[in-house]
Amino acid sequence: MKIPRAILDLYDRFTHGLLDRRSFMEELGRRTGSGAAAAALLTILRNDYARAATVAIDDPRLRAERTRWEGPDGVMAGYLVRLARGGRWPAVIVIHENRGLNPHIEDIARRLALEGFLVLAVDMLARDGGTPADEDRAREMIGRLDPELSGQRLASAVFFLAHHPESTGKVGAIGFCWGGGMVNELAVRSPELAAGVAYYGRQVAAERVPAIRASLLLHYAEQDERINAGVEAYRKALEAAGKHFVIHVYPGTQHAFNNDTNAARYDRAAADLAWSRTIDFLRRELGAGARPT
Repeated sequence: MKIPRAILDLYDRFTHGLLDRRSFMEELGRRTGSGAAAAALLTILRNDYARAATVAIDDPRLRAERTRWEGPDGVMAGYLVRLARGGRWPAVIVIHENRGLNPHIEDIARRLALEGFLVLAVDMLARDGGTPADEDRAREMIGRLDPELSGQRLASAVFFLAHHPESTGKVGAIGFCWGGGMVNELAVRSPELAAGVAYYGRQVAAERVPAIRASLLLHYAEQDERINAGVEAYRKALEAAGKHFVIHVYPGTQHAFNNDTNAARYDRAAADLAWSRTIDFLRRELGAGARPT
């Protein structure tokens, strides 16, 4: 089903806290003709996590577990995945969207692990009881997170992976939407971060760019005005500071084009191209882990 861009933009404003639920549903009802039509369309706009497992949770090639580590204000938690056969691997942190650590993000962690990485999908709501099943509540909770403390918590994840006994010591990060913005933030905060991949993530201020040491791969959707408003300023700041970065803009795509649990936004061709670029980049910057046989 082809969803009009105006509807996707409306939903994007709602999911990023620019509209409350009542105002969103009223406007959606006005655009679709009725409250019943709006409710039906909302089921299409939402993520369908029944479609999340492209790599089975119990895939025998992988070893996965819930893990904990000490953060700046207490114990943090996440989902740790690597190849089952053992070894030491370059490490990657996965930072979720503003819906928290959900089945889709855990599936991305498994996909990365199959490429030969030690992967930690962080739960940025761990200190608040963990990601709830209700994604609307998760968005509200993430909207209340303190940006400074969130950055410190992610930096602790870099330290944890850099010193993990199954890690080579090289650490990268990949994030989506809210998590993409946090990759840019983490690149400023953590000198240990070697590589960062941000999917349609908010940029950091130009004056903070000189602190970045990591190489960056930045993916953007063409039809994403809210995020893209900062792209050129970020590009100029990265160039002026002599940073190693690549920017890709995917024609005809919407924000969250990589999310294959969202039929309204997912663009398979763009997602596959961005993913191949991501894996090549991480393997080049962190060192190539061996894939399963």
